[in-house]
Amino acid sequence: MSEMILCENLVKIYKTKDVEVLALSGLDLSIEEGGLTAVVGSSGSGKSTFLNMLGALDRPSAGRLMVDGHDLFQMGDRELVEYKKHTVGFVWQNNARNLFPYLTALENVEVPLMLAKGEKKGRQSHKSRERALELLELTGMLQKKDRRLTGLSGGEQQRVAIAIALANQPKLLLADEPTGSVDKRTSRELLDVFFRLNRELKMTIVIVTHDNSLAAMLPRVIRIRDGRVSSESIRKSALMTEGGMERISQWQEEALEAQEELAVLDKHGRVQIPEELLKEAGIRENRVRLHACPGQIVLSEENREEERS
Repeated sequence: MSEMILCENLVKIYKTKDVEVLALSGLDLSIEEGGLTAVVGSSGSGKSTFLNMLGALDRPSAGRLMVDGHDLFQMGDRELVEYKKHTVGFVWQNNARNLFPYLTALENVEVPLMLAKGEKKGRQSHKSRERALELLELTGMLQKKDRRLTGLSGGEQQRVAIAIALANQPKLLLADEPTGSVDKRTSRELLDVFFRLNRELKMTIVIVTHDNSLAAMLPRVIRIRDGRVSSESIRKSALMTEGGMERISQWQEEALEAQEELAVLDKHGRVQIPEELLKEAGIRENRVRLHACPGQIVLSEENREEERS
């Protein structure tokens, strides 16, 4: 498969009058076309900044960012508008950014289709209506197409939001905390929608989430710490197959066991060691000795080595 996303030494600096904030500090990663990936990290780690970069909602400060062959660092304003129209779809946590409360589910999905074709309300084409119905069926909302926002649950509203994000037939779907405002059962139902889109449409999907248990169910999890990729978790075996939600109760616990988290060594030889591992090893100093052994590198505190000698 070809790469949908390629980041090389990606840097983002936010400047105010007196302060500079380094949000991304040399991010390196790639995501294959058709991949389903979770991006996790603590608040301020840079994960939302990364998503905004992918969606062309913000510009990189330095480095290289390629999405579907587009160099986002080099593109002009007009090219970025076209990129947002045709390449990416966005699902927000806040439904107010996705939906019109006074319209039905069907009408909400029709709006971006009408805008794309320059149609007016009451004069939309038959094709726009058919496409909107297809998207609602794909997200499991066809039976509630005539309900307004007040008649839909939070999870149902988010399904409609996903349908809207698919209206421009994007190659890349970005979801920012899409399950952040729903309960665990509903969040897994929404996750099943993403699995279906990935499986049936071969769509590349990147989900930013703070929910580690939810992320553990995805084939690949990228953890960002201090603006760089610190580790990745790759599922050892494909647990999610046809059947979707019918299998959730069976593979929810299996997913955690089926993932192996690996630290990422960047091109400069840097690796981030989780604080919990340092504590477990009893390493308290900020300077350590390195020892090369067959197939491994060992870290030890300087004073401990002196004690041995």
